[in-house]
Amino acid sequence: MWAWFHKLSSPKYYYEWAGKWLPWLAGITVILMVVGLYWGLVVAPTDYQQGESYRIIYIHVPSAWMSMFVYVVMAVAGFVALVWKTKISEIVVSECAVIGAMFTALALITGMLWGKPTWGTYWTWDARLTSELILLFLYFGVIALYSSIEDKRVAAKAASMLAVVGVVNIPIIHFSVTWWNSLHQPNMDIISENPSMDPSMLWPLLVMATAFKIYFVWLLFIRIRNEIISRERTTNWVRKLIAES
Repeated sequence: MWAWFHKLSSPKYYYEWAGKWLPWLAGITVILMVVGLYWGLVVAPTDYQQGESYRIIYIHVPSAWMSMFVYVVMAVAGFVALVWKTKISEIVVSECAVIGAMFTALALITGMLWGKPTWGTYWTWDARLTSELILLFLYFGVIALYSSIEDKRVAAKAASMLAVVGVVNIPIIHFSVTWWNSLHQPNMDIISENPSMDPSMLWPLLVMATAFKIYFVWLLFIRIRNEIISRERTTNWVRKLIAES
């Protein structure tokens, strides 16, 4: 297993390995997105309190989950980059920052659209909303730090340090609705015998959450492959690859 991970840290091997997965990941993402959206927006019943407006949950909640999940992936990659200094882990940090910022922005925007009919306002300095906004700023900080330093190895080290330090915000986001008085609904219970959502609403949400995760992996693989080509453009294998394309 360790030998395989060591092999995977090679840019050339990773480029070829990830390329084999891209068509499968794209196909699964499209299928799950279509099924999840149709199930959630058309088939799932109307909520007795919020009416049809609750259906934004099928975009908002997976986006919010992914905003935190991607940051944890970025922080782990940052730790690996600082300790073992592998090129792939450094690239993962920079590319996760861009993707994570996208998910976080989507979570905030859909949350504001959901908040207007539910709370009567697009925005309030609620603990959950504020900590999620801080998460977006952390992503922006990693992106800006990585982009501002010309030497990519040095840039990756600085960005990795910020990513690792900033991971403290993740439990704050998750537990904010428990630790402080919050307008935001409590954390969803989806693994107990009596989940907080009816199964007819919960299952399409889980399908969408899975679709978002696979989409993240697909997009991350693409961005990593592009960054590998940019970084390794002077190597023989990249020159040969470009010549053959």
